[in-house]
Amino acid sequence: MTPAARLRGLKPDWLNDPKVWRTEVLAGLVVALALIPEAISFSIIAGVDPAIGLFASFTMAVTISVVGGRRAMISAATGAVALVIAPLNREHGFGHLVAAVILAGVFQVVLGALGVARLMRFVPRSVMVGFVNALAILIFMAQVPEMRNVPWAVYPLITAGLALMVFFPRVTTVIPAPLVSIVVLTVVTVAAGIAVPTVGDKGALPSSLPVPGLPDVPFTLDTLRTIAPYAFAMALVGLMESLMTAKLVDDITDTHSDKTRESIGQGVANIVTGFFGGMGGCAMIGQTMINVKVSGARTRLSTFLAGSFLMVLCIVFGPVVSDIPMAALVAVMVMVSFATFDWHSVAPRTLRRMPAGEITVMVVTVACVVATHNLAVGVVAGSVTAMVVFAKRVAHLAEVTAVTDPDGTTVVYRVTGELFFASSNDLVGRFDYTGDPATVVIDLSSAHIWDASSVAALDAIEAKYAQRGKTVEITGLNDPSARLHGRLSGELAAGH
Repeated sequence: MTPAARLRGLKPDWLNDPKVWRTEVLAGLVVALALIPEAISFSIIAGVDPAIGLFASFTMAVTISVVGGRRAMISAATGAVALVIAPLNREHGFGHLVAAVILAGVFQVVLGALGVARLMRFVPRSVMVGFVNALAILIFMAQVPEMRNVPWAVYPLITAGLALMVFFPRVTTVIPAPLVSIVVLTVVTVAAGIAVPTVGDKGALPSSLPVPGLPDVPFTLDTLRTIAPYAFAMALVGLMESLMTAKLVDDITDTHSDKTRESIGQGVANIVTGFFGGMGGCAMIGQTMINVKVSGARTRLSTFLAGSFLMVLCIVFGPVVSDIPMAALVAVMVMVSFATFDWHSVAPRTLRRMPAGEITVMVVTVACVVATHNLAVGVVAGSVTAMVVFAKRVAHLAEVTAVTDPDGTTVVYRVTGELFFASSNDLVGRFDYTGDPATVVIDLSSAHIWDASSVAALDAIEAKYAQRGKTVEITGLNDPSARLHGRLSGELAAGH
């Protein structure tokens, strides 16, 4: 085998496919254009210079493209992170913000190594659907301020942008429709001299690359105590949004990603971003949808190029980028919002068939996210609601039936279902302690003991029969239930 052939064998298949290259490069360019106003807006939320958000988006995207676990996902400065760290910057200054970003990255690396990603399997599908729908609503709501108190020309420009993205793919899919829309609307507004809000109105673009350095804070225990709560909150919010986004991309692309690597990668990206003076970030769901769902990107190249193009556009083509009308980017994000929303989940036919509990979980998730503008709050609230709904549903499945022997000396209670805190609390009242004969058999061959509450309930039943001089025999325990019962029985009463 020739050296060239060996080299081709070591490269991923997509490196040899010009079509994939074109898709990834153009997708990265579209995402970079969409990142600029978003990063500037999030910088304003955090109370820092617009360049800080742009630097963060650059370093996050480039770093995560190498160390992340989900290909084609975009990480950059985000609104959720900005909201968490804004009070720290306001009260203690920019140096403490940067130090918190670095510490948040360390927390994420530790949490990732401890396996926090495995908690994602406890997020039900109804929460995921609510998360996606809430995200679509938030993306749309974020565009509403750009459509208020603006020149009348903004509205036809947005309409024209949407029309281009709907109809241009029917002509060709070689060039992403969002890129065509941005270019066409920019050319039209500049050539015709139409006065509308532009990217440049959001803030000045940086003219040089970020320089690494240490945060300007005293390295003392007091500083650590100040930044630790903010850093930990940022780590949790960032990981939750990133893991939920990764799971969403998994579903869209029908591929699997390494969530543990993604968790650690997010931490590494935030550490790098902090040392370059950025405001930190996490996965950006809107830009990820542009990259994956709208532009069709599937590799790390698009993520790397999104960050790289961002700096090139700002430093080299700053004056041109500043002339891009905000209407073009609003149209792109409105289209992303429409494409992201799971319309099937709210179709009347679906709602008629869906269990009420599932609908409740979805609605709670959406309501909490929209009310707080925090995706993490909605996911936690939805998951807790799902657990309550599940516990209530399973609790009703525990049944007790009694059969008395013909000779009247023994009664057999057959217990079926799952015994845990919600179902076992009612178990004690299902027995006839006074009327039963001297021997009582509790058959648990069709039941499973899950927790200490169930063992305590069985102990209470035995105690009530013992007070009346009657004996209880528990039979049919499967191995896990028998081990739990044997370990805890008689140890849960007061005084032990």
